[in-house]
Amino acid sequence: MRIVSGKYKGRRINPPKNFKARPTTDFAKENLFNILNNNFDFSELSVLDLFSGTGSISYEFASRECISVVSVESYFKHNAFIKKTIYELGLNQVKAIKSDAFIYVKSCRDKFDIIFADPPYDLKEIESIPDFIFKHQILNKGGWLIVEHGDKTSFNKHAGFVELRKYGGVNFSIFENPETSE
Repeated sequence: MRIVSGKYKGRRINPPKNFKARPTTDFAKENLFNILNNNFDFSELSVLDLFSGTGSISYEFASRECISVVSVESYFKHNAFIKKTIYELGLNQVKAIKSDAFIYVKSCRDKFDIIFADPPYDLKEIESIPDFIFKHQILNKGGWLIVEHGDKTSFNKHAGFVELRKYGGVNFSIFENPETSE
């Protein structure tokens, strides 16, 4: 796993061999961040990375010098790895939080420009994520929610759905807040 662009471009991140997380492929990450680069100024973004796993997406946003990145991961070993990597890279704008993603969103008082969610593809509640995010009003006007998922999940009938991008076995469904988009 590597950081594909920005200040830390090419930097390899090596989670332990027994890591249970499924990191987003470098190919999919690179394509997603090309899309984001064409739509946002990274230096003005606050980002929420839910189900962070290895922290790969958080590091990508930080490498592009986003204002702030909140990385939420419930599994202790994964959260500890994210904190260690944040420290080693000196990513002061990244905050790692050990919490269930749904509990965090429910109690969150901040708003974000981009929310990235990469839940386990077989998560029972995966299809409820967009509605849950919009219900709790933590996405800024003009901001995007991006949900990574497998081929068996479809979000195209959800409010705010904008488009689906596929990169091999990785799918990104992109949403804008239906109550604030123009």
